[in-house]
Parts: sequence; structure tokens; C-alpha cells
Amino acid sequence: MKTAMIWGAGGGIGRELVTQLVADDWTVLAVARQLDAIASLTPLAFEADLSVPYEVGLAVTAAGQEVDAVDLWAYTAGDIVAAKVGELPPDRWQQIIDANLTGPFLATYYSLPLLSSDAHMFFLGAVSERVRLPGLSAYAAAKAGLEAFAAALAKEERGRRVTVVRPGAVDTAFWARVPNFKLPKRTLAPAQVATAILDAYRDGTTGNLDLS
Repeated sequence: MKTAMIWGAGGGIGRELVTQLVADDWTVLAVARQLDAIASLTPLAFEADLSVPYEVGLAVTAAGQEVDAVDLWAYTAGDIVAAKVGELPPDRWQQIIDANLTGPFLATYYSLPLLSSDAHMFFLGAVSERVRLPGLSAYAAAKAGLEAFAAALAKEERGRRVTVVRPGAVDTAFWARVPNFKLPKRTLAPAQVATAILDAYRDGTTGNLDLS
């Protein structure tokens, strides 16, 4: 039986990924900021603020008591804010960087000892060159940094596969955080992104995976 670990399991894409994996008889470890948001998805649910090293490490330690190794690992958490640089409070900047870049680092750092030797790691990115828009400086910087981080990680962890999934717009509650940006007409459903991740796992796809 294969084992997966999904960070950000309370969000639209993370939740759908957990649901599909459980339906396919995977053992699924799910991590979210609020436990009650994911407790019904899998019995192996853990709570952690992904910007706090201690909480991330504690979640991995608890997960390690339940499984021997993780085969599929995915970081699907994230945050966004819409504000021009001159109007963006430093704490909000840090919040976006934490959710989209520091969080992936912390989750990776603590998870590496738990991953199988040929584990496949997925990071939820964005088509970063398309989000370099007025008001999205923090989000665009974080997602561009995530791609650089994943590329370096792939060279360090050569026995493992690393994929950055870059969807276009996905129809989730995420868009409610940026009311000034309209949801494009062509959007993906969370289920489509989750299915693409599972297909990439089966196919061994690495590098950047663009979805539209």
C-alpha cells in the first residue's frame, strides 16, 4: 500500500487530492492549519501552522509514528494578497512569503527523513511569469522563489522526483482573498489539478508541469 502526505489539505486542491488518494486505497497523512477542516477526510490528520518550525516538525514526528515512509508528498498550501508595494504592510508581505515559500522549505526540511528513497515531491506553484501584475508582488516573488527552490532541491535529491505544478486559475475560495481580480472564464476545477498530480506521479513527470 502506498502512502501520501499532503500539506495544506484543508484547501480546495489539497482536499481533493486527499479525497482521490483515499478513494484509491492510499494511506494518506493530511496536514492543515485547522484539524477540524480535515478530520473527516482521513484518520491520519495533523494540525500545524506551516510558518512555525516547531509545529511543522511536530506534525512530521507524529506522522512518522504512523507510517514507515512516504511515497507521494505534496505541498498545496498557499496564500495571496492584492496590494501595491507602497501599500503592502510588511507583516502581510511576510505572511505571503511564509505560506508560499518558507512553508514549503519547512515542510521539506522536516519531511525528508520520512520520504522513501524514490519518493515523488510535488509543490503547488503558479505560472509565475503571468502573475507579475500590479498588486501581486509578494505572491509573484514567492512563487518564482518556489520554482528556484524546487529546481535546486531536485539536484540535491537525485533519487527522488520533484515536480512544480503550475496551474492557471483554479476555481477555489482562494480568489475571495483578491476581490479586485476577476476569476478568468477558463478555469480548472480542484479535481482536475488533483488528477493531474496523480497522473504525474504515475508517469514520473518531473520539472515544471503546466496546466491550463
